[in-house]
Amino acid sequence: MDFGVNVSPALRERRLKLAALVNFPVILWSGRSCSRNYPANVYRFRASSHFLYFAGLPLENAAIRLDAGKLELFIDEATPESALWHGEMPKRQELAELIGADAVFDLAELPAKAAGAATIFVQNLTVQKQQIEVLNRPIFPAKSPQGIDLELIKAIVSLRLCHDDLAISELRKAAKVTTQAHKAGMQATLAAKFEAQVRAAMEAVIMSENMTTSYNSIVSVHGEVLHNESYHNQINSGDLLLADVGAETSLGWAGDVTRTWPVSGRFSSTQKDIYEVVLAAHDACIEKMRPGVEYMDIHLLACRVIAEGLVSCGILKGKAEDLVVMDAHALFFPHGIGHLIGLDVHDMEDLGDLAGYEEGRTRSERFGLGYLRLNRCLKAGMLTSIEPGFYQVPALLNDPEKRAKYAEIVNWDKLSLFADVRGIRIEDDVLVTETGTEVFTADLPAGVAEIEALVGGE
Repeated sequence: MDFGVNVSPALRERRLKLAALVNFPVILWSGRSCSRNYPANVYRFRASSHFLYFAGLPLENAAIRLDAGKLELFIDEATPESALWHGEMPKRQELAELIGADAVFDLAELPAKAAGAATIFVQNLTVQKQQIEVLNRPIFPAKSPQGIDLELIKAIVSLRLCHDDLAISELRKAAKVTTQAHKAGMQATLAAKFEAQVRAAMEAVIMSENMTTSYNSIVSVHGEVLHNESYHNQINSGDLLLADVGAETSLGWAGDVTRTWPVSGRFSSTQKDIYEVVLAAHDACIEKMRPGVEYMDIHLLACRVIAEGLVSCGILKGKAEDLVVMDAHALFFPHGIGHLIGLDVHDMEDLGDLAGYEEGRTRSERFGLGYLRLNRCLKAGMLTSIEPGFYQVPALLNDPEKRAKYAEIVNWDKLSLFADVRGIRIEDDVLVTETGTEVFTADLPAGVAEIEALVGGE
């Protein structure tokens, strides 16, 4: 294993910052791989992101103990049998040196050093039991922690919200490869007959860079299905293809981009009209972002721009501000404008709204605000997605209550003329800087002419 650069100083700085926020020891587990159907056939291992933030390497079946800025690594040496099947692995002393650990021990020695330690609940059931046994106390899910575990989570959130130079370097790598993957997908579309072929072209780029996807790819002509993970549909002339695909670096940092393009290489007039509404919202939001701006205001800006655009298209009736107040826009843009990006594509979402929402804020029950994943004041160093969209979701548009509520607001006859627009989303990764923003994925075009040129091979 090799970082490529010496990251020990950056990792030590993170540990020192944590030590300044908590006055108790912290134990974080990396987790274990899960089997599918029989023990030897396992899913790809992904270490806990909280472990990765301080340890740097995705070590399986390991734990770290942090105390006063020091890190102790607990991991067993690989067995001779493991070397037979998986090859020689680095000795644990080598691993300790790579991450700048102050000491290294067997896992069996962890209970003797666990008194008074805080932790974060991991997803793996086997490791959850280990946490309870080692700490000799109940461990509550990360979305509802108690006592010093809650204090730890608040401290880690405060550290991970704004990225340091090491994180930004990794996030740039993820964004660059994600951008390349989307270009490859567009260029592969004219020759493709099925969604799966476009997906294969995109993920091949990611795999060729020794990365993996940061989430299950969405590559679909049914863009109205927000988290569509099937790829069997045939691609037909006149379809729009929505691709939400991101790369994850070998150290766990994520990219997250969506583009929507016409499979024929040319938008129809109705597709172009709606696409430009979504693009206007996308551009307006990025232009507005800077330190001190409320992310909720960014979301509401997107809602107003989309509502105004749909009025111009003849789909909605009324003033944009009024339509947003009554959540009419949410019939077509039901989700939030974006989320944090970091070691997870929805960074720290395992902590629920403890990470996404500033203390004292709770989720709205409104139709148009309830799915907002981030409700904080923006700070320099935050990386967020900006991803407005338009979708014709049958479950929303055919809901009797919503049909009745918006009967006079939606021009249903006009909407029927836009039947070739199932779903459009445009998403980029945006870093908040001291003076404004930097779009990590700016090399991937979003304009109509540029998209058509890429798909058409011009």
